[in-house]
Amino acid sequence: MELPKEVRYKTYDQWTKAEIEKIEERISQSPWHCNYHIEAKTGLLNDPNGFSYFDGQYHLFYQNWPFGAAHGLKQWVHMVSKDLVNFTETGTKLLPDHANDSHGAYSGSAYAIDEKLFLFYTGNVRDQDWVRHPLQIGAFMDKNGKIEKFNHALIEQPEDTTDHFRDPQIFQYQEQFYAIIGGQNLNKKGIIKLYKAVNNQVDSWKFVADLNFDNSGTAYMIECPNLVFVDGKPVLIFSPQGLSRQVLNYANIYPNTYQIFESFDPENGKLIGPRKLENLDFGFEAYATQAFNNPDGKALAISWIGLPDINYPSDQFDYQGALSLVKELHIKDGQLYQTPVDAITSLRGEAQAFADKASSSNTYELELQVPANQVTELKVFSDGKGRGLVLTIDTKSGQLSLDRSQVGQQYATDFGTIRTCQIPQEDVTLNIYLDKSTIEIFVNQGNQVLTSRVFPSKEESGISIIKGQVSGNYYEMRK
Repeated sequence: MELPKEVRYKTYDQWTKAEIEKIEERISQSPWHCNYHIEAKTGLLNDPNGFSYFDGQYHLFYQNWPFGAAHGLKQWVHMVSKDLVNFTETGTKLLPDHANDSHGAYSGSAYAIDEKLFLFYTGNVRDQDWVRHPLQIGAFMDKNGKIEKFNHALIEQPEDTTDHFRDPQIFQYQEQFYAIIGGQNLNKKGIIKLYKAVNNQVDSWKFVADLNFDNSGTAYMIECPNLVFVDGKPVLIFSPQGLSRQVLNYANIYPNTYQIFESFDPENGKLIGPRKLENLDFGFEAYATQAFNNPDGKALAISWIGLPDINYPSDQFDYQGALSLVKELHIKDGQLYQTPVDAITSLRGEAQAFADKASSSNTYELELQVPANQVTELKVFSDGKGRGLVLTIDTKSGQLSLDRSQVGQQYATDFGTIRTCQIPQEDVTLNIYLDKSTIEIFVNQGNQVLTSRVFPSKEESGISIIKGQVSGNYYEMRK
């Protein structure tokens, strides 16, 4: 949504009670609110931030401008969970209330240190000429949710980058703290910079190197880099804006990608033994994925179901964005698998045999099996009159496609209305999660994932088997 700069950067105390109530009223009128996916209470939700484990529970923030479906003066909103499925907002917020984040608390990460949670994020600062000065800054949050910010910047903008320098991820490797930060060099090429905590203290950082990670150099900016260790292998997850489609075949405005490596050499800033760059998600919307290793070493990830620079139908109700289900990561046969955490099954109602439905709640899971050597076509969000989201599973040729050209309010059509991915030419399993205006499809236990938004009409709530054989279960999903 296009709003004037003066509106988007009004300080929070300048918004009147009447203005806020009007925003809340418009949001309440939307027919598309998710039931079991995270959305902002008001305004824009974009990047997941600060995903971590601290004080016996999981912590997660989402970046938020609370006054509309636009990118403005951002805050972080804090949530906690015991099971990675049911998240509760605590009321704690990382506000843009310091000289070092005067124009927004931009994305970052978190790590439990002693009895506090360290928050490492980008402070967006603009001068009187509206020139941006990105600062990598820090804060500690205690067990009661009290946040104390450092008064000094931890990492200043380097001389060899533009003002596109953001999204620090802190991680520990061989008992030493490191951080990677996305950026753009003076040649306007996307890079990732690696830093090391001086004396392993997070209040002081030393530059190590521009990360050597088999970078094609075709992206003009790299956002939200994450280095996570999956089954002993370093995996780099990042969002390269402007990446050449000759390097990677993708259809969205910007891709969300991953690359598996054999090892990590932090002293020389090098990821060794690269496998090929891959799409993390083949759907219409997945971006800014944040991943971390929990204390047991398990790798967990969550994504923004949205994309930058795209207008969404929900904008008319003054809100935008959702977060994906939390996924556990594993590597099998050289591929990254993303599987919803086990606790997601706690939301299931009683199993029903999969069959056509004239209407549904649009809040369910399908657990399906599709046999080899056939073409199966399903419609969800179906109105029974030909409209719906078409899912075609071709186990003859080994391709799955998702077509949203005939469902709901259309948007972002400049980037096409069909998404595809390769699947095995054999029996295929699908776990499909619908939630009012989101759909997440996991093929063969997460070998391929397709995450998307759909904004259906009231009549578009059915399920239709158009052709082929498919069996399985339908589960109503509770909040």
